[in-house]
Amino acid sequence: MKFLEKEIKAPEARKIEAKLEIHNDVRIDPYFWLNDRENPEVIDYLKSENEYNEEMTAHTKDFQERLFEEMKSRIKEDDESVPYKLNGYWYITRYEKGKDYPVYSRKKDTLNAPEEVLFDVNEMAEGFDYYSLGGINVSPDNKLAAFAVDNVSRRKYTIRIKNLETGELLPEKIETTTGGSTWANDNKTLFYTRKDEKTLRSDTIFKHTLATPVEEDEVVYHEEDETFNTYVYKSKSRKYIIIGSSSTLTCEYRFLEADKPNGEFRIVQPRIRGLEYTISHYENSFYILTNKDDATNFKLMKTPVVTPDAENWTDVIPHRKDVLLEDIDIFRKYLVVSERSNGLNQIKVMAWDGSNSYFIPFDNETYTAFTGTNPDFDTEILRYTYNSMTTPTSIVDFNMDTKEKVVKKEQEVLGEDFNKNNYVSERIWATAEDGTKIPMSMVHRKDLRRDGTNPVLQYAYGSYGSTIDPYFSTVRLSLLDRGFIFVLAHVRGGEYLGRQWYENGKLLKKKNTFTDFIDCSRHLIDHNYTSPSHLYASGGSAGGLLMGAIANMAPQLYKGIIASVPFVDVVTTMLDETIPLTTGEYDEWGNPNEKEYYEYIKSYSPYDNVVAQDYPNMLITTGLHDSQVQYWEPAKWVAKLRGLKTDNNKLLFHINMDAGHGGASGRFEALKEVAEEYAFLLDLEEIAD
Repeated sequence: MKFLEKEIKAPEARKIEAKLEIHNDVRIDPYFWLNDRENPEVIDYLKSENEYNEEMTAHTKDFQERLFEEMKSRIKEDDESVPYKLNGYWYITRYEKGKDYPVYSRKKDTLNAPEEVLFDVNEMAEGFDYYSLGGINVSPDNKLAAFAVDNVSRRKYTIRIKNLETGELLPEKIETTTGGSTWANDNKTLFYTRKDEKTLRSDTIFKHTLATPVEEDEVVYHEEDETFNTYVYKSKSRKYIIIGSSSTLTCEYRFLEADKPNGEFRIVQPRIRGLEYTISHYENSFYILTNKDDATNFKLMKTPVVTPDAENWTDVIPHRKDVLLEDIDIFRKYLVVSERSNGLNQIKVMAWDGSNSYFIPFDNETYTAFTGTNPDFDTEILRYTYNSMTTPTSIVDFNMDTKEKVVKKEQEVLGEDFNKNNYVSERIWATAEDGTKIPMSMVHRKDLRRDGTNPVLQYAYGSYGSTIDPYFSTVRLSLLDRGFIFVLAHVRGGEYLGRQWYENGKLLKKKNTFTDFIDCSRHLIDHNYTSPSHLYASGGSAGGLLMGAIANMAPQLYKGIIASVPFVDVVTTMLDETIPLTTGEYDEWGNPNEKEYYEYIKSYSPYDNVVAQDYPNMLITTGLHDSQVQYWEPAKWVAKLRGLKTDNNKLLFHINMDAGHGGASGRFEALKEVAEEYAFLLDLEEIAD
């Protein structure tokens, strides 16, 4: 088989030199032409890469199918969510056996009432290669539901309205939206957010009145600053319509009484660069989670609704250096605070009257706990979700009055006899080149020997302050049961160890993300978990940038790398303001129109740093319609790698010609993509069973 593979010729993209000049620096980009998706030659090249991938993986197709069936067999196919109550109805999402998409339904007053099907997405998705239904939003009188559909995977949603009493669709079709919408309390006024047709920036809030032409919808807010996005929602108290506007570093909110949709929105606190805040309404105050007064890890403040600007904000929970305040949830009797200490989630319950304050206890070295769907303001029940790398997800209803827990649902792992006691999870720490301790969460079978021969899949994201907590995965069992160790590296750029952890992995400190990951890999090798011939790395989107960086910086450490929808042409993208997301990302990566940022970004951008050297085996995936990371970034990267790499290792590129950034839309189609990735890893380990 190895001999046959060498006979299959890899595609070669034509070189057409494009000169890209800024700051008296010229970059020659021979594959710039690949960014024209209307060019038939571009489509032909992408198809040739898909054909090459098919041929190179033909010998694993049966194995991929077995892996797919194995993963699918663990999933409860006829599953349903734990019902939640809102405004007199219980809402349920369920899946039927063999079906790809959910059914959304509700029951009036009690769970014994007859089911009303709101949306059967299986029927709605018929005839479409891709179908995403989102933004379901029921009117206060329970008679209408706004919902949104994207059937291209560009995250451009069309909002429709359904009469829930007759099943009819109203004539309104509101296009190019984010999908989200909010009803005023009059049941006839709908606020929604439109996107810019080209950049897909969510920039304008409109107000629609039922039975009037969409063309006459009124603009209630337009966000002029291209680095900001805007959105609209209703407070949990249902008293206010709130418009938020935010960039990476700065926020601003406006509010309007939901009973008076034709009134004027009032501003809470005008934007100040670097001031972040969110608002939650309770009685006569807004509760404000903010970084005001150098509160790096955030603090909780409050302000009167009548005079909400920052000079009237007062502390409720002060800033703490070692605790990151992540979120709050407000109930009539309780304030619930989600915080993070030493990397671990904590949920604190505080009675408004001061009579009671306590943490919900959790036990595990590495776990994830977060508040769930809690739309009911008047309840004493807090719903939260708990899992760990060895413990399937459970959804718990916690009585804040009595402290009693009721497990409403525990994720079932079907198929072969799953026993969580066969696996062990732990947290270990690597030392970065600057002396910083970098945590890793890992899981493996208990019977594993640490002799340096174990295959390891090391995963990370490491951008935007997004924290990937240790989590349970049924599909991952297909690797663990074949001897793999799975490692989640909590590199800087996320917020695992607080806000400063994020600050130290962005802008002119971005390279910390990459060197942290590499130092974690070295720790795993030095401490006999694995060796370079058995170490694999994986990441997607901004985590795909991380994969591109480590491939250039430390290719000798890895047997294989999987990069999903990778952001790899950072300089060119960040200089192109017509591309979705670019202007809103300057506070994350820096603005390369400024020379200092240009030179720093260019020094790590994966595409700009491909050189003639040996690279690991690589599987790279993308979607033709991706609006977050354009398909041409990985396409150009693959073409450049093919032209320069000096090894005979595999370089496979799979382009989903129907999907975008999130991959396939059906739950089983998405599993096929995982099976393809796992087969790639297991094939390199010469495991075919």
